[in-house]
Amino acid sequence: MIGSYFKTSGRGLMRNKLFSSINIAGLAISMSVGLLLISFLLDLRSYDRFNKNGERIYRITNDATIKGEQNGKFGTTSIKTGRLIDEKVTGVEEVAIMREGFSQDAQVGDHFLPLKGFWAESPVFKIFTFPMLEGNPETALREPYSVVLTETAAKKLFGDGAAVGKAVKFDSIDYQVTGIMKDIPFFSHIHFEALVSLSTAEQLNKADQDFQKWTNMWSNYVYVLLPQNVEISSIESQLRSIANEENKTDANTKIQLELLPLYNIVVGENLNRSMGSAGPHLPPVVLWILGGLALVVILSACFNYTNLSIARGTRRFKEVGLRKAIGAGNSQIKWQFLTEAFIISFAALFLSFFLFLFLRPQLINLAPELQRLVKLDLTPAMVIAFLVFSVAVGVIAGFMPAVFFSKTSAITALRNVSSVKVFKHITLRRALAVVQYTFTLIFITTTAIGYAQYKNILAFDLGFNTENVLNIDMQGNKPDAFLRELSEIPEVTATSRSMIVTSVGNAWGGNVKYKDSQDSALVLTNQVDENYLSLHGYKLLAGGNFVTHPATPDGVHEMIVNQQFLKRFNIGAGDPEKAIGEEISFSNFTVSRQKMKIVGVMQDFHYGKVDNVVGPVAFVPWTQADRAIINAKIQSKDVPATLAKIQSVWKKLDRTHPFQAEFYDKAIEDAYSEYSAMIKIIGFLSVIAISIASMGLFGMVVFTTETRLKEIGIRKVMGATSGNLIYLLSRGFLLLLSISALIALPVTYLFFEKYILTSFPYHTPVQIIETIAGLLVVLMIAFLMIGSQTMKAAGSNPVEVLRGE
Repeated sequence: MIGSYFKTSGRGLMRNKLFSSINIAGLAISMSVGLLLISFLLDLRSYDRFNKNGERIYRITNDATIKGEQNGKFGTTSIKTGRLIDEKVTGVEEVAIMREGFSQDAQVGDHFLPLKGFWAESPVFKIFTFPMLEGNPETALREPYSVVLTETAAKKLFGDGAAVGKAVKFDSIDYQVTGIMKDIPFFSHIHFEALVSLSTAEQLNKADQDFQKWTNMWSNYVYVLLPQNVEISSIESQLRSIANEENKTDANTKIQLELLPLYNIVVGENLNRSMGSAGPHLPPVVLWILGGLALVVILSACFNYTNLSIARGTRRFKEVGLRKAIGAGNSQIKWQFLTEAFIISFAALFLSFFLFLFLRPQLINLAPELQRLVKLDLTPAMVIAFLVFSVAVGVIAGFMPAVFFSKTSAITALRNVSSVKVFKHITLRRALAVVQYTFTLIFITTTAIGYAQYKNILAFDLGFNTENVLNIDMQGNKPDAFLRELSEIPEVTATSRSMIVTSVGNAWGGNVKYKDSQDSALVLTNQVDENYLSLHGYKLLAGGNFVTHPATPDGVHEMIVNQQFLKRFNIGAGDPEKAIGEEISFSNFTVSRQKMKIVGVMQDFHYGKVDNVVGPVAFVPWTQADRAIINAKIQSKDVPATLAKIQSVWKKLDRTHPFQAEFYDKAIEDAYSEYSAMIKIIGFLSVIAISIASMGLFGMVVFTTETRLKEIGIRKVMGATSGNLIYLLSRGFLLLLSISALIALPVTYLFFEKYILTSFPYHTPVQIIETIAGLLVVLMIAFLMIGSQTMKAAGSNPVEVLRGE
């Protein structure tokens, strides 16, 4: 019986080569999207699975309330938290503290190598599966100034020679290499080249009274390994007790400790100061969106299959009726049509696999974040998932035709399928076509509106000039010598110094108070020199530039503020002239509260991204000798040659670190790369959806034209023109497109206006052309499809068509 199903299905597919090809091609294109999503999900699920005890590893997170305001959840916590858990919490096997921020140049002889890593404790090797190749994991991170290197880092520093026991200099201090460990797997939320003993950080910060304070939660990660079958509620209760006790020591900050499973770090809630957000991280909502989009594309191809199967099923009614007349049951009819769907699905899988191999690098290269997030390499689990996916698509595609034909009696089989209604006056095929084109129009309209908004963001007036400004990261080098060399390059017309690059998501700030008021607020700041304002074209409304040139942060007593700063603290009743000379008090991580004088007021500008509301901002004189961004204004007809000159100057200064520079406009474009990647993905899906819908439309037009050839012949004999015939055959399809447009366009417009663009306070209104662009494209394709077949039918000889009548 099974062999009969396959034989009959094969013959039927070969007899209808055009419809079979359309179905296979449509399913293959849509299934390639499904394969990409499957491989994407499997890669995300692979994160941290190399850890043998992964299911028992948790990270401690903080839910902080500072000065009565909810500051959100943090992936970091304090060193004291780790110590208290180790001392007081029962039912915890191991506790490991990791502190971020270790980024220094390792020196071995005359050889330098930049290394990044963490300060950590030995229990990290008991919690995580980080195999040690040399050294004792129990003691490797016990003593101060001990360092464990990854295998690759050790080879770069020592070659193939022995490394354990050797000395490495960091900032002129000798560290002893106490271990060599295997390189960190790609699918790990933690990545480093070196682990330095946490006791080293304690030595280096012994003068800092806040280093081990309960509220110093900004740079430390605490991991715990829990026993098998532990009661999580018991651990959580003990954590609440610790938090309640420690919160009594600080009236302004309240912290609650929570457990975060290891497997929920990469795909999970976006936490502040989290290795998951600095490294690999993806909010679950993105997966739901991508999954939903892929499902829509796959369903679109399945609708094609259903439409064409039921349409050409009018020619198979006699076959179904005959099968039932000789005793075939409903289940046998169902299996016959499902078998056809399976054959087409597996044929589509074969084709879609090659499409997957072609599309895989295109997807990964859409954005730098994707390159760091997934690899999409083939694995046995992925192949099995592909096969299961193919079966599922076959079931979905063949289910409706199978049920439809199996329920048709032998007598009813002689009737026309178009008599089956979903709603009043709407046939099944028309309903599916409306749904398919509605989704297609939503896709393409979303792409058009999204792309227009993205371009508007990149061209948005930030309030200062970014054109031809090259930002050069000094990477710890003092900038004075480099600036002298730059000034001798003719194409470099101006230079300035700053601590950070604004408008790309970077932020630095401090707490500001005005006069004796108890009201204080966070003000975003940047340290800049006296050339910064003029180079970037900031507009001063009152006052002037910096006068002093302080050498240390404690010597800073001048501040240039924006208009929002005056409004926030009600300085000078908002009048820039009256604000000049007013004093405020300022404090941040580098300086205690000190008096500052307002020497200038500048026009508001976008310190953050354009999805952030403009708030209080201040510039203070540049003092960061160990942290500097050089801003160079370039005027050159040969930019690559100019960059080569600047790079040669850099190599004179620093042969260890690679030259890191980026034009301001490119940095802004990179800052919105996630939006660009999402638009590209939706745009790609739009092309897929249009292609599938067009193939379906082509199949239906061919079928309709074939079934109405005699009618066309009669109408031609009666004097109908080609234009009359095109109108006759296209009006039904155009009606369906009109219904789809009436649904899709308002839905997409409202979705952007009510949900998406509300996150961008300075967005431009959605334009009519962006809304109807998709409809115009679909209409043009539809006219080409319908017109080509109608003209072909209209060009046929009526005598040949009607001679048998």
